[in-house]
Amino acid sequence: MRQIDLASPAAVERVLREATEANLGARCRRGSIDLIEAPGRLIATGDLHDNPLHFARLVALAGLGGDHPPGAHLTLHELIHSDRLVNGMDFSHRVLIKAAALKAEHPEHVHTLLANHELSQVIGAGIIKDGIRVVEAFNLGLEYVFGGETARVDAALREFIRSMPLALRAHTPRGDILCAHSLPGLGMMTRFDPRILERALVEDDYMPRQGSAHLMVWGRGYDAEQLEDLVERWGVNLFILGHEKAEFGAKLVPPNALILNSDHAMGVYLPVDLGDPPAPEEAMERVVPLTTAE
Repeated sequence: MRQIDLASPAAVERVLREATEANLGARCRRGSIDLIEAPGRLIATGDLHDNPLHFARLVALAGLGGDHPPGAHLTLHELIHSDRLVNGMDFSHRVLIKAAALKAEHPEHVHTLLANHELSQVIGAGIIKDGIRVVEAFNLGLEYVFGGETARVDAALREFIRSMPLALRAHTPRGDILCAHSLPGLGMMTRFDPRILERALVEDDYMPRQGSAHLMVWGRGYDAEQLEDLVERWGVNLFILGHEKAEFGAKLVPPNALILNSDHAMGVYLPVDLGDPPAPEEAMERVVPLTTAE
């Protein structure tokens, strides 16, 4: 991964704009999603929340840290809003910039998926996590580092987040896999446009509590009936998601949604051979703790 001066407004703005172009212009981009096909490998992850050790391990696992070609596809989402503050400031913009550099360098193998914390940072919607107003803490960190140049960096960050795909879809011999931050909750389906995966995102999609992108990244509480409905609508065999707390790193929502957490001490990832992917009931058995990753 190329080195960036994380305190240089010009360097940071440049890499964020390169990553925005990579998100929108990658050959794998189809409407609002990225699309890949077997053969190949996928490192699927959950929320990361600025865990630097786990981020570095995931980059290494995907073979993205050196000069050699990438070894796997890597999903990254819910990168920002750390619980490790310095004098009330959150510096998790740094991991977002590092992810942007990875996307710019490996546009077909790095998939920076839109999540609710990134979207909230863009639209200014308040989130209180463990008593912390995370959007405000993030802004304080930006202002501390970039001072009078904060506005240009913030503008580039916002463009990068708005360019993020809503999901990664993988065509495999055993059916399609959809990696996304979340799915719309049960009470949201009457307002949700299920065709959103087939088209580019528009401004209305980001509207709080109304737009389909907002509903998707904030959704919780889906059940078997809703999952089966989305299977029919989207033709997906396995959903790999984040957003919800999984105390031991992963949990299965029957019949086919796997929730991953990659941020805490029990964080995990799921390696997937796209030529021989797991069935939903097998996926839980194949998750790997990040504490054992080399």
